[in-house]
Parts: sequence; structure tokens; C-alpha cells
Amino acid sequence: MESGIPVLKVEMDFEQLQAAINAAVDQAMERHSLKSSLPPLLTKSQLMDLLDIGSTKASELLNRKDFPVIREFGHPRVPTELLMTWITEHTDWIRENAGDVKIKNFKGGAA
Repeated sequence: MESGIPVLKVEMDFEQLQAAINAAVDQAMERHSLKSSLPPLLTKSQLMDLLDIGSTKASELLNRKDFPVIREFGHPRVPTELLMTWITEHTDWIRENAGDVKIKNFKGGAA
């Protein structure tokens, strides 16, 4: 019985689809693993270790108005969850505003 609706046939490369799914799952697991292994609040030293930056750059970040920092504990602390959000938001900003700049993911490949 024909309904007059055209039928669209799609061919898929299941190996390529599986590779894409595996890569997405690996990235999600890596991201989750990193988040779950970090404390809820980072000290300046922990921030420096995590971001692989020196004291001067850490101080610059901690003094930015848009950087997530709490100063109520005597020393600045960075909420880990808000740091990850801040990084994501600023990575998106770079993608949108820096033209053809390639952003690298944790594994070192272009994003």
C-alpha cells in the first residue's frame, strides 16, 4: 500500500558510528573521573597543579572579577564545579571569537 510519501534510505558506516560513540563515551568518562577525583573546593596550590600554571597566573585568575572564587575561609578557595563551568564557558568564548584557533582536548587532539 503506497501512501505517496517518499522514502529516504540511509546507509551508515557502523564502524565509524561505533568509533564516534566510543570516543564520546571515553570523553564523558574521563570528564566524570576528573570531577569525581577532585575535592569540592580547591586551594591555590591545587588550582595551580590542576591547571599546570604558576603562582603568578593563579593569582591573576583568583583576582579576576569573573573567576569563581570564595574568600570567606581566610584563603581563596575555588569551587571545583564552578571552575569546570567557567572553563567550559571560556572555551566556548574562544571558539566563537578567535576564528580558526584550534582548541585541544585533554588527549591533545583538536576539538
